[in-house]
Amino acid sequence: MGILSGKAWLFGDHVDTDAIIPARYCNTIDPVELGSHAMAGLDPGFAGKVTRGDIVVGGENFGCGSSRETAPIALLGAGIGAVVAVSFGRIFFRNCINVGLPIFESSQAAGNCREGDQLSIFPEDGRLVNETLGASYQLAEYPRQILDIIEAGGMVPYVRRRLGLPPQ
Repeated sequence: MGILSGKAWLFGDHVDTDAIIPARYCNTIDPVELGSHAMAGLDPGFAGKVTRGDIVVGGENFGCGSSRETAPIALLGAGIGAVVAVSFGRIFFRNCINVGLPIFESSQAAGNCREGDQLSIFPEDGRLVNETLGASYQLAEYPRQILDIIEAGGMVPYVRRRLGLPPQ
């Protein structure tokens, strides 16, 4: 997985999956349609302001609540390149890996970002650099297999690759 770079979009603690993608929009699994409503529970205009590759930065327990897989799909559909937070709801965390959304934990990085800061994430060495502030933070490390799943675009493409099957 290469370097991820984008502008920081800040959200607080305990952002639940209904804020990430309200239930009224969960009648589809189309990433583009879901992405047009990403974060609508907190900022209805969010999807129109995001630039492809931007990074959501959250506080504690980001993605708590229901187990809807549409939440990370909506973020991907909106163009979000990664999510960094102090901690994640466990089901959301696993759903992000399953759909290939890069996700990283770091209380220091999340706590020291400002809205609009330019961030670069180096997944291979577990580091986030806040280019705006000139600061570097360590991210929680993942086993190589988790990075491979994310790099493949999620669990289904990863398994298809491992089985020697063509991509869908």
